[in-house]
Amino acid sequence: MSSLLLVCTANICRSPMAEVVFTAQARALGLDLVASAGTHAHPRGQVMDPRAQAALAQRRYTPPKRWKSRRVTAEDFERFDRVLAMDEDNLAALRKICPPEAAHKLGMFLDLLPEMQGRPVPDPYFGSALGFENVLTLIERASRALFEARQAAA
Repeated sequence: MSSLLLVCTANICRSPMAEVVFTAQARALGLDLVASAGTHAHPRGQVMDPRAQAALAQRRYTPPKRWKSRRVTAEDFERFDRVLAMDEDNLAALRKICPPEAAHKLGMFLDLLPEMQGRPVPDPYFGSALGFENVLTLIERASRALFEARQAAA
C-alpha cells in the first residue's frame, strides 16, 4: 500500500484529522499519498471543524491552511490502493459507488488495530471537544499499528 484515502461522512472531522496525522508520518508509514474525503461532503467544500483543528494543534499537528472538504469520487477508487471508512455507514456508501474490480480496496479504518477490527471511529461532531481528543487518540494508535506492521514485514 502506497496510497491511502480516509473517508468519513462530511469530511470535516474524523477523516481530515486522520489525513493530517498520516500525512505527517507518511514517510515512516511508506505512504506516497494520503488524502481524505466524505461520502456526503458538501459540494462546495467546507473548512475543518474548529474542534478538530484545536485537537490537532494541541498535539502539534498542522493542517494545511487552505484545506477544504471534498466528496468521494469515482476516480478515488483508481487513484488509491486502500480506501478506509470511519464507520459502517461510510463503508456501505462506499460499496454502493465502488466499481466491483476495486472492492478489495475497501475496509474499515480501525481494522488497522487488530484489537478493534470492525469497530467504528465514533463521530465526535455532536459532542464535546473531548470526543475529538478521543478520536485523535484512536487515529494515532492506528498510525502506530500501521508503522509496527510495516516494520515487522520489512
